[in-house]
Amino acid sequence: MSDKRTVLAVGAHPDDVEFGMAGTLILLRDAGFEPHIMTLANGSCGTAQYDEKTIIRIRRGEATRAAALIGAIYHPGLVNDLEIFYCSELTRRACAVVRKINPYITLLPSYDDYMEDHMETARVMVTAVFCKGMRNYFTIPRRKPVFGDAYVYHALPHGLRDGMNRRHEPETYVCIDSVIDLKEQMLRCHKSQKHWLDVSQGMDSYLKIMREMNAEVARWSKQRGWKYAEGFRRHCHIGFSAEDKDPLREILRPYVCANPNYAKFLTSPR
Repeated sequence: MSDKRTVLAVGAHPDDVEFGMAGTLILLRDAGFEPHIMTLANGSCGTAQYDEKTIIRIRRGEATRAAALIGAIYHPGLVNDLEIFYCSELTRRACAVVRKINPYITLLPSYDDYMEDHMETARVMVTAVFCKGMRNYFTIPRRKPVFGDAYVYHALPHGLRDGMNRRHEPETYVCIDSVIDLKEQMLRCHKSQKHWLDVSQGMDSYLKIMREMNAEVARWSKQRGWKYAEGFRRHCHIGFSAEDKDPLREILRPYVCANPNYAKFLTSPR
């Protein structure tokens, strides 16, 4: 096994990582991790102007440029928008990417979100990581199994609420004050998406929404001096790693605080 440490951030669509996980991804890069960004969908429906082939090409270029800003490797979408389903073929194709990267830390969307593509991405990728070392699980294309501990974290849902409009608190807060400007630069690369929000909310509103969400998470943390934060929940380690560790908190210790309310939730009787 290689000594290289890698982190994989996965979104449903191009720009999803930039909204919910890019700050933490940058901090992990600065801590010595090789960063990777993957989207399961190609952005085919993210337009009211272009035909399908054109918008897929545009959005792939935007995502590649955003990843390049932080030295990340971009892995493009495998299916069209609204065609992310928990099925054998997509899981095998996703697992092939996981085996190629063999990430130590994987950042995923929330299991609960406002749209199915996001939630299905979480399900597909959890299985893809889980199966990376299984000898008799074949991938598309075929890649040999890889081994080593894998730690999976779920970001907060987009808008910080699930589909029933319930607020989702994280287990861990990550302060991203030092990298918020670079995170915004990454999101600015997705220029094709501006028109969705700018008509009703003003120019560059998608950048404003990102900052407002991260500012709200920072307020939830109740940490004095924090302006922007991202939040994560840790996936159960069983089947993924030998030990129940929390490497995100260990590696990013100066930028991290725990949510005591979530700790109470984990230990409360059902």
